[in-house]
Amino acid sequence: MSIKSLVGKPMTKKVKFMGEDVEIKKLSVGEVLEIQQLSKTVAEDEKASLELLQFVISSAVKGAEELTTDDYNSFPVDELSKLSNAVLEYSGLGNAQTK
Repeated sequence: MSIKSLVGKPMTKKVKFMGEDVEIKKLSVGEVLEIQQLSKTVAEDEKASLELLQFVISSAVKGAEELTTDDYNSFPVDELSKLSNAVLEYSGLGNAQTK
């Protein structure tokens, strides 16, 4: 098997979100770079922090790409933060924080 055949292959695992199992995938290099770009504005803007949280979750959680902003607003923020941190840690970003 060549490394080229692994391009785009998703790596996934299950984590808990609000007491239920959800499937997350490791972020690609491109997604990590986009997160880094988005995070530059987080310190200055609380709304940007929530948008970053949504981007991370929508990029990596199975089914989350279908969620609307109103859907995100209905979840407890600490649960969203834990899920986002699980994605970032699984993607090799250590104890990265979204805030």
